[in-house]
Amino acid sequence: MCSLEHVNPRVRGIRVSPHSRLQILAAHITQDITLGALKPFKEVIDVSSGDPHRAGMKPITFVRQVLAVCLLPQLLEKKSLPLDVRLRARRLLEACDGGSVGSYTASSGILHVRQSIAEFIMRRDGGVPSYAKDVLISAGFQSALMVVVKLLASGEEETQTGMLTPMPCPHTLPALLDEGGVTLVPYQLMEDRGWAVDLDELHQTLKTARGRCEPRAIYISNPGNPTGHVQDWKSIEEVIQFAAAERLLLLVDEVYQDSVYGEGREFISYKRVLFEMDKEYSETVQLVSFHSLSTGQMGECGLRAGYMELVNIDPEVMHFVDTMLCTSISTPVTGQLALDLMFNPPQPGDLSFDTYTQEILLTRATLSQNAQRAQEFLNELPGMSCQPAMGGIYLYPRLHLPSEIIEKAKILEVEADVLFCQMLLEDKGVCLGAGCQYGETTGNYHLRLCILVLPDTLEEVLAGLGSFYLHGHTSSP
Repeated sequence: MCSLEHVNPRVRGIRVSPHSRLQILAAHITQDITLGALKPFKEVIDVSSGDPHRAGMKPITFVRQVLAVCLLPQLLEKKSLPLDVRLRARRLLEACDGGSVGSYTASSGILHVRQSIAEFIMRRDGGVPSYAKDVLISAGFQSALMVVVKLLASGEEETQTGMLTPMPCPHTLPALLDEGGVTLVPYQLMEDRGWAVDLDELHQTLKTARGRCEPRAIYISNPGNPTGHVQDWKSIEEVIQFAAAERLLLLVDEVYQDSVYGEGREFISYKRVLFEMDKEYSETVQLVSFHSLSTGQMGECGLRAGYMELVNIDPEVMHFVDTMLCTSISTPVTGQLALDLMFNPPQPGDLSFDTYTQEILLTRATLSQNAQRAQEFLNELPGMSCQPAMGGIYLYPRLHLPSEIIEKAKILEVEADVLFCQMLLEDKGVCLGAGCQYGETTGNYHLRLCILVLPDTLEEVLAGLGSFYLHGHTSSP
């Protein structure tokens, strides 16, 4: 590779997300502080993305104890560790080739763990069948999604595969579609209805898209990332009917399913709704659902593991899914074992049950209370409004920006909400995510704020944001 012209054009075409630019700035500021530079703050507080442990949330003791024994099997003899921890570690090591986490696994994951996931899905969905052969483990949700995207990708320009994608969407998704060679087809979520999916919007988006690409899939995030919206049964049923009528593959990001806290709301999986519909849907609609170790109560972002379950997918296509997974050899074994612990936690009577339950309940309470506290604070700021979140780990408030920032952003050729976030970061040391999204045409500005943080951290973030928004956001960056 001698020069830029030799770089793959598709790679050169990957858009640089506003999140990446803000992360680079945050890293530079942190380095400056380390080298002794004087700033009006002691450290950068980054709540732009979901990384609970970096934000101070503690890992689940049971998970870390079992993994510690798996990494150092001599601990199996340590009677200071709870018996259920040592028994679970022994069982997981028996599931590993050679009895070691240092061994490769099947590209689709350890069979024992896939079976645990399938059993969890059956419990979650009230007995709807789930089979280990349809559950494939990957190095996180993004890796699983990329496998599907690459299988879908074909054509160029008017014949290129398109994917209906919600706006707003996860901030990593546009670049992933760029890399995979799939056209992003944006459909707008309804902010005035709590960021709901609108059926008329889906139909209009699809109609407009045909002729400039070949839409073959629709992406849904439920609970919504970053909106916090949680779909009810009727909404899910409507989307399934739409996908069936338009022959679209349903890709459903359900990674925040354990983080629903809205009053009167519960998580309902797309698979459960699908299997309670008539056979014309339950036996034909193709569905891929995703879950991850990184999100919600576990927050184990660094262990890199997730899964996808494929429903009504042609067995010949399943073969190529597995082939694509083979290119990554295998998912990190410690992450796979943590998935087993996530979906098969301590039970009543186990020595670790009380501690595990207390830690999970504390995380849920923190998330729910933080959501309420932050929503109330943001809605009290003049010109800012925040739809109530019902689940997930983000808030996505709309903010009013003065003309000075908007004009300055035009001169600097950056998005206005990105400029606001840059200024906030440099002035207060608070790193928020900019809400600008590819394809969004509403002309509104938003912020992305992770609320799965320690309450004291949240208070620091809100204080910095409030002070800057009210008094400092017209100053020069």
